[in-house]
Amino acid sequence: MIYKDFQGIRLSALGLGTMRLPVIDGNAGQIDETAVSEMVAYAMEHGINYYDTAWGYHDSQSETAMGRILKKYPRESFYLATKFPGYDPTNIPNGREIFERQLEKCQVDYFDFYLFHNVNSVNIDPYLNDEENGLYSYLTEQKKNGRIRHLGFSVHGDYDITKRFLGAYGKDMEFCQIQLNWMDYDYQEAKRKVELLTEYNIPIWVMEPLRGGRLAVLPEKYSQKLSILRPDESVPGWGFRFIQTIPGVGVTLSGMSDMEQIRANVEIFTKESPLTDTEWGALMEIAEDMKSDKTVPCTACRYCTSYCPKGLDIPGMIEVYNDNALTGREITIPEWIFGENVGEKGAGACIGCRSCEQVCPQEIKIPELMKKIAAAIVQ
Repeated sequence: MIYKDFQGIRLSALGLGTMRLPVIDGNAGQIDETAVSEMVAYAMEHGINYYDTAWGYHDSQSETAMGRILKKYPRESFYLATKFPGYDPTNIPNGREIFERQLEKCQVDYFDFYLFHNVNSVNIDPYLNDEENGLYSYLTEQKKNGRIRHLGFSVHGDYDITKRFLGAYGKDMEFCQIQLNWMDYDYQEAKRKVELLTEYNIPIWVMEPLRGGRLAVLPEKYSQKLSILRPDESVPGWGFRFIQTIPGVGVTLSGMSDMEQIRANVEIFTKESPLTDTEWGALMEIAEDMKSDKTVPCTACRYCTSYCPKGLDIPGMIEVYNDNALTGREITIPEWIFGENVGEKGAGACIGCRSCEQVCPQEIKIPELMKKIAAAIVQ
């Protein structure tokens, strides 16, 4: 396992993200804790010591499940990260209550890493309004008290939002988590954010290195192009090697869903193998070609499904839409997404309330997209 030095501690360069854990019967809120326990045991044995969860993951069950599983290990053997759920601005005035509940759910006395979650255009004003909601004051107090060892933030907002947050709270931010992968290097201005964080001397944590798994498998014409350059490198490996090429990156989080993924990722992180200029250029060419097909940058975080009053499988529909955009096929209705009641659960059932849009880290205009998908569906 590759390790990165952070303020005198050794962090595994690969962190286990818990947004896409194995579940039972397809129920996002019913985590398969037996399977997760096996994954964590393998991770521990192979040097992963960073575990990342959040209030909203798996219908708010991720923290609870990880708390039970990690309780089996000595507290000093792992670093636990979670986040304040400011992606929903109505949570921001309830900082004390939520933080205390998170400690209970995770069964710990302190968090090694704690983040202001998903800073974006919707919540930047409430996040910065400490006089009214007191969140910043409360969290910095918890850091002084040792209940937060390291305070940081994750950001999906644009460069200006990131700079504004740093202008207000930068002196207390010890790390920043950004969406960074070869497909989206210019999306959400990731490249500029990397440069900005470097100016502030803030270490970078990476989320969505494989874009929610979308970059784990590529159309054959692209994978063949990459295999000519690196015959022994897997497609996911290219994604992680891209990250290894960027200076300032500490932990790279991967939301692994099964043992096969964790074994493969651990093997990749046994060595650093950054890209050459030629390899970098090839990835950028593929990214431009793929984006020209107008895919939607959904990472299947599923925040939207938690807030959809109609219970629509929005990420599932977007996945079908993107797959068809890449292949040029017409959109059909797979039963595993829509079931028999197409009218009740299909894209056309969207009522346009925008509850989903308000919590989407990618700021996708979901109601408009649902109309587009509904119009394209072949019944």
